[in-house]
This record gives sequence, structure tokens and C-alpha cells, in this order.
Amino acid sequence: MVLWILTFLTVMALSFSLLVRTEGYSSLSFKNETENKYLAEAGIQRGIMEIFHYNANKKLKVVIDGSETIKTDGTEYSGIAGKGHYSFRIIDESGKININALSDNTRIIFYNLLVNYGLSGEQAETIADSVLDWKDSDELHRLNGAESDYYMSLPEPYKSKNKNYDTIEELLLVKGITPEILYGDEEGKSGIVNFITVHSNINRINLKAAPREVLAAVPGFTADLAESIIMLRGEAPEEIILHLKASLGKSYDESAPYIGAEDSNIYTIEATGYMEERKKGYSIRSTVITENNNKAVRTLYYKSPA
Repeated sequence: MVLWILTFLTVMALSFSLLVRTEGYSSLSFKNETENKYLAEAGIQRGIMEIFHYNANKKLKVVIDGSETIKTDGTEYSGIAGKGHYSFRIIDESGKININALSDNTRIIFYNLLVNYGLSGEQAETIADSVLDWKDSDELHRLNGAESDYYMSLPEPYKSKNKNYDTIEELLLVKGITPEILYGDEEGKSGIVNFITVHSNINRINLKAAPREVLAAVPGFTADLAESIIMLRGEAPEEIILHLKASLGKSYDESAPYIGAEDSNIYTIEATGYMEERKKGYSIRSTVITENNNKAVRTLYYKSPA
């Protein structure tokens, strides 16, 4: 009886010890995640402040040292808040491919993005046609596309939306698109989510803000030309256009309908907060629009964690 009682008490003590240890680690993990989350929020607010500063000073020809504006092409910046750190980057939505503005005449830029990403021509054709079919107003599918008849035949059926996309995540419902294509894979390859948008109010690709992947998808552009445009972003927009005309020659007319150098008033801010290790940080993505002559912002999209 004594041995059984001792065994029982030992098991109880070990169980209680394990429970306390688990609760302790859980509380510590929750504390760290909460701290990182608010550091990421600090990065979002810093990004909003920098957007105000950028819009108020982007037309100045003389910049005072220390008051330089940030870049809106996804360049990463960092900051310190107390004992923590945050990184943030701002992307003008006009530098992305607006899938709501795609048509049969302009789908080639989205097709090129998919092929450059690594998809086969057949896969890219299926996705490009299906993306257009999802948002058009009819039930007639394109050669490689899909409408409600296809989606209703799936194990979990649903109908084609036949309206514009409200969020990028809707693409996961479209034939051919997988989470790996949209967000990236476990091996570290990024997805196409950073190169497409549903929020841009400008239908041309902003050369001053577009990532190199988007620039390389413009008809007539090459990877080297895209890189040279990025190197010229400190110059006036007119200089970039002149460089393009000189580089493309007669082919410039092929690219001209897809490109411009006009900023929008819609920006995506991606921020990560972390105390020590960046890999254990917390990330947030927020898309905002500036209003009232750059005096206020309104959130169009918010994802936490991202």
C-alpha cells in the first residue's frame, strides 16, 4: 500500500510539474507574441507617418539633409521601439498588376508574370483565362478558363463570382491557383501575392514603384531592362521614359500601353515586429488610402498575422 501511494504521489507530482512547465512556456510564448504584435503595429504606424511625409515632400527639388522621403517600391526600412525592433516596407499599389483591370487585351502581362514565376505555358494560360472568367459577368468560359459548371463539379461546390475581386485571397478559389503559387512554398520561394492587387486606381504599371518581377512581365521588357529602371528611380520620371525609349527603340510602342510614372494614393504597408530574432517576429499587412488632400488615411485591407 505504501509503495502504491508513493507511486501515485510521484505521478501526481510529475504531472503537476509538467503542467506548470507547459503553462509557463505558454504564458511566455503569449507574452512574446503580444510584444512582437505591438511592435509590428508600431511599424504600420511608422509607415503611415512616412506616407504623409512622402506625399508632402515628393515634389521638392531640394531636400534638406535628414528629411529624405522613403521609397514606395518595397525597399525595407527598420526602427527601434523601446527594447524591441520593427521593419517595414511600403509598396505603392500602382506598381502592381491590377487583376480587376485585366482584359483579354492586357492579360499578357499577367501571363508573363506567371511564366517568369516558373509555371508552364499551359498552366499560365489556364490561370490567366480562369482569372478573367471569375470576374466577368457571364457564364461563358474562355478556351482554358472555368465558370460555374466547373466549380460546381468540385467536391465542395461553389459558383463563379462574376464580379470584381474584393481581396487577393479570392484567387484561391480560381482554377489553377494554389496556396504555393499565391503565397510561396516551404522552401522559401515567394508567391505572386506581392505583385498583384485589387486596390489600385491606376491601370498602368508605375515604373517608380513596380518590383522587378512586375517590370520583367511588361511586354517588350527584359530582366536587364527592369534592373536598369530600378537603378534610375532617383531620377525624374521623364528621364526614365527617355531611357526606355532609347533602350526599346521601335518596340517602345508595344510596352507603352502598360506603363506610366504616376503615383497613386493607395499603399500597402508590411511590417514585422521582433524583440531579438527576426525569424520569430510577428508580421502585419495593411493597405491604406490617403484622403482629404493627404490629411487622413482609411484602411482598405488588414491582415494580422500576415
